[in-house]
Amino acid sequence: MERTVTMKGNPLTLSGNEVKVGDKSPDFEVTANDLSPVRLSSFKGKTCIICSVPSLDTSVCDTMTRKFNEQASALGENVKILTISMDLPFAQGRWCGAAGIKNVVTLSDYKKAEFGNAYGLLIKDLRLLARAVFVVDKTGVIRYAEIVPEIVQEPNYSSVIEAAKKLL
Repeated sequence: MERTVTMKGNPLTLSGNEVKVGDKSPDFEVTANDLSPVRLSSFKGKTCIICSVPSLDTSVCDTMTRKFNEQASALGENVKILTISMDLPFAQGRWCGAAGIKNVVTLSDYKKAEFGNAYGLLIKDLRLLARAVFVVDKTGVIRYAEIVPEIVQEPNYSSVIEAAKKLL
């Protein structure tokens, strides 16, 4: 069965593998703002909040990343917040500088869409990522998953933060 999300009511098909709570989190390689490769496995031992967004240059993605940046310090050093998009690393770095983002790690899936395919978030026709949030525990197991059904809506922030706090 095809999985879809909507953008302003219009259906968009997702490709890749669907992941669920309780699954081992698939490892993937994305690109950091300095163009170095980063793997999810490099954060082993930390709780990770993985935020998937279509583009940091849109208002909802901007708001979402800023809100998680504000929450990050309250979660402590054992939680890493990763925001992944298809934006080029240069654009992500520029956006973070302009927005004053210091507590969220922005990563790009532009090269191989490895993250998008591993988590079933790649929007087939647009080659963008769907809006979603996952909380992965320090052993690499998915403990929270939310794929936002309508891309222009925000995720349930309090549920995400609550799920992460339970793992501390």
